[in-house]
Amino acid sequence: MHIKDKLAEAHRSGKPVFSFEFFPPKTAQGVQNLYDRMDRMHDLGPAFVDVTWGAGGSSSQLTCEMVHVAQTVHGLETCMHLTCTDMAKEKVDHALEEAHKAGCTNILALRGDPPRDNQKWQAVEGGFRYALDLIKYIKEKYNNHFDIGVAGYPEGCDDEQDPDVLMSHLKQKVDAGGTFIVTQMFYDVDNFLAWVDKCRANGITVPIVPGIMPIHTHAAFLRRANFSNCKIPQHWTDALEPVKNDDAEVREVGKGLVAEMCRKMISHGIMALHFYTMNLAQSTKMVLDELGMIPKEGTPTKKPLPWRQSLGLSRREEDVRPVFWKNRHKSYVARTQDWDEFPNGRWGDSRSPAFGELDAYNIGLKGTNEQNIKLWGKPESLRDIADIFTRFLEGELKSLPWSEAPVTDEAAPIKNDLVDLNRRGLLTITSQPSVNGVKSSDVVHGWGPPGGYVYQKAYLELLVSPLLIAELIERIDRQESMTFYAVAKDGELQTNAPSDGPNAVTWGVFPGKEIVQPTIVETISFLAWKDEAFRLGTDWANCHPAGSASRQLIEGIMNNWYLINIVDNDFHSTRGIFELFEGLQVQNLNGPLSNSQPVVNGHNPRPVAELNGTYQANGNVHGEVLN
Repeated sequence: MHIKDKLAEAHRSGKPVFSFEFFPPKTAQGVQNLYDRMDRMHDLGPAFVDVTWGAGGSSSQLTCEMVHVAQTVHGLETCMHLTCTDMAKEKVDHALEEAHKAGCTNILALRGDPPRDNQKWQAVEGGFRYALDLIKYIKEKYNNHFDIGVAGYPEGCDDEQDPDVLMSHLKQKVDAGGTFIVTQMFYDVDNFLAWVDKCRANGITVPIVPGIMPIHTHAAFLRRANFSNCKIPQHWTDALEPVKNDDAEVREVGKGLVAEMCRKMISHGIMALHFYTMNLAQSTKMVLDELGMIPKEGTPTKKPLPWRQSLGLSRREEDVRPVFWKNRHKSYVARTQDWDEFPNGRWGDSRSPAFGELDAYNIGLKGTNEQNIKLWGKPESLRDIADIFTRFLEGELKSLPWSEAPVTDEAAPIKNDLVDLNRRGLLTITSQPSVNGVKSSDVVHGWGPPGGYVYQKAYLELLVSPLLIAELIERIDRQESMTFYAVAKDGELQTNAPSDGPNAVTWGVFPGKEIVQPTIVETISFLAWKDEAFRLGTDWANCHPAGSASRQLIEGIMNNWYLINIVDNDFHSTRGIFELFEGLQVQNLNGPLSNSQPVVNGHNPRPVAELNGTYQANGNVHGEVLN
């Protein structure tokens, strides 16, 4: 979506929006840390983010990669900086092509700073001399595909201090195709507002977005202000000087000063704020919180779909996904990134998707061995494993190998049931409660346009001991409303689903629209997810030394247990799935894995071989599947 359209909507609604700037880090770990931060800052609700461009294109490839990740993986509307300093035309063409392929539709066109080894700015042969030339070239080559932002300088810039000359240059850039202006950082709000009035008097009518630098430390505040030739109001100096040696107090005082500046701009009709984050979150979040612009707990948020939508070039219309990747959004995007088209309206032929390999980026277990051992400890019994899952459900752990984010409020209606299952050695991975027609504006379950109603079938996915799987399947088969898929790491798929086709587990009904079915269960996707799920468990096992009790325990579960998902197709039923497990539990949770028979309602169930010829109990740990 074009930024100019987002800004126009903010002006029409009278609701101010905000955006963030990020820059390419210098190390691989710094890049990964920034991606994690982008993911978290997505939930603050920015209208867009932008990614800077190194002098002379020094970080151009990383900038293009960051734009792709922000747009496609994190679903952030992204604006790519593009400078013409020391940039050959071929390099500009490559950058624009990469932005286009990533689905990016916004460019901030800049002249840029010279590289550090050049004291003076100069155009390369065949390149562009001014931002104006770059704007004209983008418009000529891409017409209106890219929305083009331009830079504004309320307090002058390094090589031009004449405000009339700068205003003339700005007018030329806007007339050539610039549709919004992002300013250099400043702290003198009165000067900025006077400059805005001057822009309007000169016929510049496009939205003006002020650039705001939150205050992190006193030293950094002074350094950045001096570097940018920013005027610091006297009352700011008076407020910050007494606390300059206390970083926490500087951030607290700075929060109030910056928020006061923002309120004054908003009161004068400025409906967008652009934060120079310096790749940090805290100070920016403090200002937004002070302004009341961060979504509060218990207030509805606008979600087009129940999962985070990708904004990649070919994915903007995607509106159907398998439920299995509910807690691993980045992995799903990575494994489907090479698809030529994405489901829109319905899943289509389930045999057509080819899921990417498991060695692609973003698919394996995150974190180092040491970090993961610190997070999940060194389990030596099934009780220890069950406790890890239980602590996750109770909010004490922020992730599991199969879930990258903490448990959400959606799980509240079934939390006690999930905890109970895990305490009995039934290890739950993904779930959702049934929902029977709540409003699309509902704080927890709502999604989609206003005035609609959303529905869900109860869904549960878990790891089950091979000595319990046959009894569980027999119970499922006695329920007309239940369907399941079950498979071991190297085993054959077992299911009672009537076909390989999709089964919608989430849908919505909205005024003037067809029924939307954004989340499904189906065969081919489950088999692709099965490989990933067991790979994640194996990665977890490999965090521990070879031969250790923890490694053997987790490997035993991965090599012999079953991954099963169950759908209760009666969406009116709230506890039907959990009633399947009454009296079912793994025996001797405090001991090592064994092949002893489980206890079911006080007696031993029939051997698994009597229930289904595919399931055989043998002398291995808890039995295994024989093909």
